[in-house]
Amino acid sequence: MPAPQSYKNHARFDPPFHFFAALILLINVIVSVVITIHSWPTAARLHLWNVILSLGLLVVTFKTRLYALRVQDRVIRLEERMRLSALLPADERAQIHKLTEAQLVGLRFASDEEIPALVARTLNESLDQKAIKQAIRNWRADNFRV
Repeated sequence: MPAPQSYKNHARFDPPFHFFAALILLINVIVSVVITIHSWPTAARLHLWNVILSLGLLVVTFKTRLYALRVQDRVIRLEERMRLSALLPADERAQIHKLTEAQLVGLRFASDEEIPALVARTLNESLDQKAIKQAIRNWRADNFRV
């Protein structure tokens, strides 16, 4: 059974992306550049096109990953605003809009019990995402992160 999620182990790798697709496409760029250098000037245009295509595939792969993470952050922002609306005292709910997206993403790991104090501290001290995560005492796991 895996260890409970915490600040130290909450970041995850997606093996098919990080260790296969990204690695293969990076190697493809390197191989394309090496082939272009070694065969210059024979069929230079074709080899240069292969380098450009290889770079394009690498960029598309990483941008696709970043788009998914960005959408997920927007969903987390909505979820956390709804959660804070339910958990914060009425006089503090008006402060929710002052929290940045990064702060809301960091707060998602805080337990319901420590949210009010952590939100107040975040707003008073302008804590960043990393500082918020490090301040959490009772970690609430997010096992659905892409």
